Amino acid sequence: DICQVTVTQPRSQEADSTMRTVFLTCTFSTSGCSSSLPQVLWFRFLTNKHEDLCTPGCRDHQKYKVHFSSKNNISLQINDLSVYDNAVYICGVAFSDSSSPYSKQTGGGTLLTKRGTEEQQSNGKLTFIFMIIISSSLFLYSTTVFTFFVVYKLKPKLLKKSGNENSGTEDCKIRSGRKIFQAIAQELQKQRYA
Repeated sequence: DICQVTVTQPRSQEADSTMRTVFLTCTFSTSGCSSSLPQVLWFRFLTNKHEDLCTPGCRDHQKYKVHFSSKNNISLQINDLSVYDNAVYICGVAFSDSSSPYSKQTGGGTLLTKRGTEEQQSNGKLTFIFMIIISSSLFLYSTTVFTFFVVYKLKPKLLKKSGNENSGTEDCKIRSGRKIFQAIAQELQKQRYA
């Protein structure tokens, strides 16, 4: 038995936020295999788990459908597409009537990426938080600079003003001290001549 299968898939496929359905393609070629249709298997690898989607029957017929578009071209239809469908999708082709180890092969996988509103909202939230942090930092910086500017510009005037007040108070103290001294001196004179 010399059945040999080669499976090829596109490396990646992107879907924009408006797409609700996507078709992932898979092409295979055979050499020395029977003319019967092979079993087609689809798997996906998420961040930390593996899922069987169609092995060969699809586990969720509303979400996934397998199509033979021609003899050697297969596609996986994914409905109700969301960002949670972002994963690596692997197509497998198996001729179960062959005992050759090469009669069951998989493709390299297609990385499906949906750009969705969830991602845009997440990016929007991050941008908003970043802008708040930057605005707060700029506010603190400008407040600090303004405070230093006011202190630097007004310090001499405040010192002069407080210096004048001090000298004014000292003048008042001196004057009142003189008045007291004069009053004491007059009292002493009156007592001396009385």
